[in-house]
Amino acid sequence: MNQRKLLDLLPRLTPILAVLISLLVGAVMLALLGTNPWEAYRALFIGAFGSTNALADTIVKATPLLFVGLGICIAFRGGVLNIGGEGQLVTGAIAATAIALSVPNWPGWLIILVALLAGTLAGAIWGGIAGLLKAHFNVNEILSTIMLNYIAVFGMNYLLRGPMMDPLQIKLGSFTPQTARLPRAADLPRLIPTRLHLGAVIAVILAVAVYILLWRTTIGFRIRTVGKSLRAALAAGVRTKRYMALSLVLAGAFAGLGGAVEVLGLHHRMFTDGSAFGFTGSAGFNGIVAALFGQLHPIGTIPASFLLGALLTGANKMQRMMQIPSALIGALNGLIVLLVVGSEFLRRHRIKHTQSAESERAETSAEEEEA
Repeated sequence: MNQRKLLDLLPRLTPILAVLISLLVGAVMLALLGTNPWEAYRALFIGAFGSTNALADTIVKATPLLFVGLGICIAFRGGVLNIGGEGQLVTGAIAATAIALSVPNWPGWLIILVALLAGTLAGAIWGGIAGLLKAHFNVNEILSTIMLNYIAVFGMNYLLRGPMMDPLQIKLGSFTPQTARLPRAADLPRLIPTRLHLGAVIAVILAVAVYILLWRTTIGFRIRTVGKSLRAALAAGVRTKRYMALSLVLAGAFAGLGGAVEVLGLHHRMFTDGSAFGFTGSAGFNGIVAALFGQLHPIGTIPASFLLGALLTGANKMQRMMQIPSALIGALNGLIVLLVVGSEFLRRHRIKHTQSAESERAETSAEEEEA
C-alpha cells in the first residue's frame, strides 16, 4: 500500500526533482568557473527573498507567468498547444495602452476597467485567430501561434516608432520607441510601498476561477474531454472544433490580460527594444514552463509561477553580486526549462502506460469471466 502511494506521489514530485537536478548541475558549472556555488546560491536566495522589496519583485515577476500559465492550462487541457503567449501579451498591452492614452480625463477606476477589458479582448482575438485556423483549416497551432508572435512584435515596433510614439521623444529628437507615460489615474493600486500591485491578486483570483471553469462547469468538462480523447468527444457529440478554438481564445484572453496588467501595474508605458523580450521578459514562454511545472493545474500553477519568478529575480541578483556571465544565467534557466518539460513528458508517458495496462487487465478479466 505504501509502495503504491509512493508511485502515485512520484510524478507530482518530478518537477521539483528536475529543479534540484538543474541546480546541482549549475553548481558544477559555477565551480568550473571558479565561483563558490554556495555563495552564488546564497546570493540567489537573498535576491529573491532577502527583503520586502526582493519578495515583492519576485511576486511581480511571477504575475505575468501566472496569467500566461492559466491560459496554457486551458489550452493544453483542450488538446491544443499555445506557443503564442509572447504575442498575446504584447497585443493585450498595446490595447490597454491605447485605451488609457485616449481617455486621460476619465475616472481612474473606469480607465483601468476598460483598459483591462480591452487587453483581454485583444489577447482573445489574437489567440482566436490561431483557434479558427486550427478548427476550420487544420493549421498546426504551434506554427500559427509562433507566426502571430512575430506579427505582434512587428506591429508593436511600427506603432511605437510611429502613431503611438511619445510626442515628447519626437520633440526632443531622440525618437526612443516608447509611448507617453500613461495617466497616473490608470495605475493599478500598489499593495505595499514596493512595486507589488493589484495585478498579483487578480491573477490568483483568476486561478481559482479557471479551476472552477475546468472542473465544475459543463464547458470545462467538454474542453477536457476534447483534450483527453478527440475520438471519445466526437462519439459523445461534442463539437470538438468549437472547443479547440475556444481553448485558444481563452488562452489568448488570459495572456492579453496579463499584458494589460503589466503595462498598467508595472511599466506604465509601452516600450520596445525591437523584440518582444524587451517588454515581456520572455513571460510568454516561461508561462508555459510554469503551467507544466504546476502539472497543468491552475492552482498548481500559482506556486510554480512563484518559484520561477524567484529563480528569475534571484538569478539577476546572483549575476550582479558574483560577477557571473549572463550566458551562465541563461544556461541555468534553459536547463530548468528542459528538465521541467522533460519531466512532464515522462509523467504523461507513465500515466498513459498505466492506463493502457489497467485497460488490458480489465479486458483480460472480462474474457476470463465470460469463459
